[in-house]
Amino acid sequence: MKAARLIVLGVAVAAGGLAALLAGRSGEKAPPPPPVAKLETVDVLVAKADIGQGTTVKPEELGWQMWPAASAGPNFIRKTNRPDAIQEIAGSVVRGGTFFAGEPIQESRLIKANAAGYLSAILPAGMRAVATEINAETSAGGFVVPGDHVDVILARRDREAEKRNGVESHTSETIINNVRVLAIDQTVEDKHGQKVVVGRTVTLELTPGQAETLTMAKQMGTLSLALRSIVDTQKSGGEDEDGTARRAGVNMVRFGVPSPASAK
Repeated sequence: MKAARLIVLGVAVAAGGLAALLAGRSGEKAPPPPPVAKLETVDVLVAKADIGQGTTVKPEELGWQMWPAASAGPNFIRKTNRPDAIQEIAGSVVRGGTFFAGEPIQESRLIKANAAGYLSAILPAGMRAVATEINAETSAGGFVVPGDHVDVILARRDREAEKRNGVESHTSETIINNVRVLAIDQTVEDKHGQKVVVGRTVTLELTPGQAETLTMAKQMGTLSLALRSIVDTQKSGGEDEDGTARRAGVNMVRFGVPSPASAK
């Protein structure tokens, strides 16, 4: 056999052996990937939308969101511990800054109705809460409840008319219009279907000017609340530049000289 043929045969045998070796290795299974650590999670109560300070939390503004268990702080509300937390939290007022969408709810930043500080939490910026005494005759028979809007009427003796006519005279005037009732005694929740309870003290939401007018009017005569219709509570017309409705005035007499005191 010639040398050239021997060389070709040797190359063919070597190539076949290499091919067989590679084919054997390709049939082997690939090594499994390293195990991935499983992340432990927990459902926590979060805000589904921005909930501003001083606003009442609504059920639709709350929801459960999966959260890494290692990052869930002790103040977070967990579904495993409190599955009914949405119903329990709803109705509370935010007093510790705005909850932003996706932010976990923390009860330390909420306040319940009837709790200390609740009234200041629901009072809008720039407004004042002022209390005055009432009874069944001066509060629409006791049918005024928190959330209603009322007019404040002052009944007093008319000294000027008495001087002119020589007989005792009385007059009445609406001194404050369309203000919200914040509380009756210590009841600040407006519950549908609640029994009518005649309170002794009503707390009204007033501007600083209205607060001064009400305080002064207490010394002049008897105050009564006129309950407004629920469809007649929107302020319209006769408003000042800052949007506050103009109110009727109270005439205050100093040393026999009357002077008006407007309630802005």
